[in-house]
Amino acid sequence: MPDYDLIAILGPTASGKTPFAAALAYELNTEIISADSRQIYRGMDLGTGKDLADYTVNGRTIPYHLIDIAEPGYKYNVFEYQRDFLISYESIKQKGCLPVLCGGTGMYLESVLKGYKLMPVPENPELRARLANHSLEELTEILSQYKALHNSTDVDTVKRAIRAIEIEEYYAANPVPEREFPELNSLIIGVDIDRELRREKITRRLKQRLDEGMVDEVRRLIEQGIAPDDLIYYGLEYKYLTLYVIGKLTYEEMFSGLEIAIHQFAKRQMTWFRGMERRGFTIHWVSAGLPMEEKIAFVKEKLEGN
Repeated sequence: MPDYDLIAILGPTASGKTPFAAALAYELNTEIISADSRQIYRGMDLGTGKDLADYTVNGRTIPYHLIDIAEPGYKYNVFEYQRDFLISYESIKQKGCLPVLCGGTGMYLESVLKGYKLMPVPENPELRARLANHSLEELTEILSQYKALHNSTDVDTVKRAIRAIEIEEYYAANPVPEREFPELNSLIIGVDIDRELRREKITRRLKQRLDEGMVDEVRRLIEQGIAPDDLIYYGLEYKYLTLYVIGKLTYEEMFSGLEIAIHQFAKRQMTWFRGMERRGFTIHWVSAGLPMEEKIAFVKEKLEGN
């Protein structure tokens, strides 16, 4: 029987990975570490699709980590994620449990599954000034010229693209010091969802979250003093809802633009996961449509080395 240090459940948005991870954690009596770059923020709940009710299985709440750990407006990064992941990972291991990592942020997943050596990157005002007038398309083109890893799935605003270039420039100029990161033997499970079903679920979920008050959530964040630009930086829901709230988009423009953006995001996530396979990761794919007990049985078989 392989001796795994970690189980990772990954998949695109709306693939049902969170209920799956929670059911698995319930079955294995363990805890979940989130790998979602936006669910770390407090008060950003509907827009990030936290669905905290998913963490309650048969009346028992599954402990989760790295959700609601930062204030909105803060620019959390992958370096901090690695550090915080290790703290959570060690605390779960000390209880004698096998941690379950769950999320869809490719770079966060890969940074801990592969143990990338990373370092905090300071701001470069000169570079920012130089790139300020470039379009998102131009910045994406510049970014594609770098060989190193960057999170292309999340570069959907000019600000984020400039930050990604800033990171690449810094890494190019400064050799990365060796940072101790444990080599984890991970069982990686991917949730594979049919494209049409995924599209249907994305649209349904979007309507549901709007009905539940997603626009009010954004209004509340702005009233609390979060700058609209800082919300736009987080992309997807926060970008489109903020543009609607500040009067730059009509409701219809916001809805259709956001719906398209989420579909594109899910596609980019799948591209990232396929890229992980090319980079040497073994991902065991399980169909999203299978009954929960069959998904759990699939993981248990893999844990036993079958």
